[in-house]
Amino acid sequence: MSPNIRITAHSQTEKLNIAGGEYRVLVPGTQTNGSYAIIEMAVPPGAGPVPHAHPGFEEIFFVLEGELNFYTKEGSTVVQKGDTVVIPKGGMVHNFKNLADQPAKLLCTVIPAGLDQFFTEAAAYLQTQPGDAEAMKQYMQTLSEKYGQQLFPPDYWNKT
Repeated sequence: MSPNIRITAHSQTEKLNIAGGEYRVLVPGTQTNGSYAIIEMAVPPGAGPVPHAHPGFEEIFFVLEGELNFYTKEGSTVVQKGDTVVIPKGGMVHNFKNLADQPAKLLCTVIPAGLDQFFTEAAAYLQTQPGDAEAMKQYMQTLSEKYGQQLFPPDYWNKT
């Protein structure tokens, strides 16, 4: 028996408020037997995740709109609409930030899946537990470890 084609309307996806932006899991790992997940990331000016690493999966970003600064140990690179960024398996520390004055949008594929569940759980926590910055920091650290990810301080690149 062959697998069925799945179609999900954008309106059927849940908005996840995380990393200062709005993410949508378009194809969750639960639909791919964990082989991959696809996440749409809307990143407003000034937003983006803290430096992080995840040695167990590859992350591929395609810039749909706008521009962002991507950071790695090699430095900062501006990427814009139509560009692709591949973060290979192996744990390279990276992050991105929208330093432009216009919103940006990315399509992120993670191989294997897992980051989609991280975003879903993190967004649910942030929605129900506002306020306590220290508790949030500890929860995000624990959740990151659960999904094979390591978080670094926002000023990580200034110290390396």
